[in-house]
Amino acid sequence: MYSSSGFQGNFDAFSDQEAQRSPIGVFDSGVGGLTVLRQIYQQLPNESIIYFGDTAHLPYGIRSQEEILQYVREILNWMLQQRVKMVIMACNTSSALALEIVRREFDFPILGVILPGAKAAVQQGQRIGVIATPATAKSNAYRQAIMEIQPDVQVWQVSCPEFVPLIEQNRIHDPYTTKVARAYLEPLLEQEIDTLVYGCTHYPHLAPVLRSLLPSHVNLVDPAVHVVTACNQELDLLNLKSNHLPMPTRFAVSGSPQQFALSGLQWLGYTPLVEHVYMSDATVS
Repeated sequence: MYSSSGFQGNFDAFSDQEAQRSPIGVFDSGVGGLTVLRQIYQQLPNESIIYFGDTAHLPYGIRSQEEILQYVREILNWMLQQRVKMVIMACNTSSALALEIVRREFDFPILGVILPGAKAAVQQGQRIGVIATPATAKSNAYRQAIMEIQPDVQVWQVSCPEFVPLIEQNRIHDPYTTKVARAYLEPLLEQEIDTLVYGCTHYPHLAPVLRSLLPSHVNLVDPAVHVVTACNQELDLLNLKSNHLPMPTRFAVSGSPQQFALSGLQWLGYTPLVEHVYMSDATVS
């Protein structure tokens, strides 16, 4: 777990008030992390946010651990330059493959989505299904986290490689998306799951489709809700919670700002102003 003494070193030049007013960094491969952002708006309305979407490298779920680590380190170094007080890794693939490594390398708290999601899942049921990207599913991160918390539950994981591209293309209501979702859910339904975990922050965008295909008794677990709850607790612990009005959310991407802005309108209800960041030298255009 993160040490508050190490964190304080990053803010020696800050007053307590300046540290509290510093932004929280949130990043994902694309629009998936907007599900986390919306939860921050609801649970932590006084916090300022910097959101980064690594859309040039999307989707993360098909990448190797070496690639993910390279991208995450570049993003965190950029976040460090923005003087964030905390980072939420709003990406299950990054949380599975990079979180523990980069926590040892950076001097600010970094929260991942998997442990909060796993804790919520075991409180919901005993027969747990996890839908995830290929990299997250292969890592077994959710199974391991769930079994460590509650060894007597049963866990089944399904790799869903087509979901993220379909969501990024705003094809939620495309009949093909429903067909794909039905195929992914079939092996989990055969196991009579009572709980389904969104093992990717993109997947809550598919809630209407998934809900239509699942029995009504199956609980849906959105780790985005629970990682922001954990963020709230961590801010309290470190005396970093803001009591001031937030700055407007700052959005940056490594790919097309225009494409992200269009997607942002769909998921946020407003068109965000989006910067383009070249991660190789961390310059903004």
